[in-house]
Amino acid sequence: MPLNMTKIAYKAASLEEVQDWFSGDEAQKRVRTRYLPKRHAEMEGGSLYWIFQGALVGRSPIVGFEQRDSDGHWDIILENRFILVHPQAKRGHQGWRYLTEKTAPKDLAAGEVAGDAMPGVLVRKLSKLGLV
Repeated sequence: MPLNMTKIAYKAASLEEVQDWFSGDEAQKRVRTRYLPKRHAEMEGGSLYWIFQGALVGRSPIVGFEQRDSDGHWDIILENRFILVHPQAKRGHQGWRYLTEKTAPKDLAAGEVAGDAMPGVLVRKLSKLGLV
């Protein structure tokens, strides 16, 4: 099973804004990072799970990693897809964190819409109370 990672959707004002980033015609998207993850080989075929408002809300399949210039920065190459998942509370963090297949939230089923799942803020508050 491939390994996944999490990342904050910083500067995004809404979930729609995150989804809009994936609406272009290009086949792949790139997310720049300073360091290559140590377990990057395990992540090809996994997904990057996006954190928005304190919850994991969607994922994008990871295609690979590529170093673009001499300053040492890396690109995480993603499929140009944003797959909504059942929101799961997740605190924000710097950089990335690994996420196993067992602990990753499930995709929303066909026919389910994002509104059928609880908003991230509510999921986080209920999680603190031990109710989710």
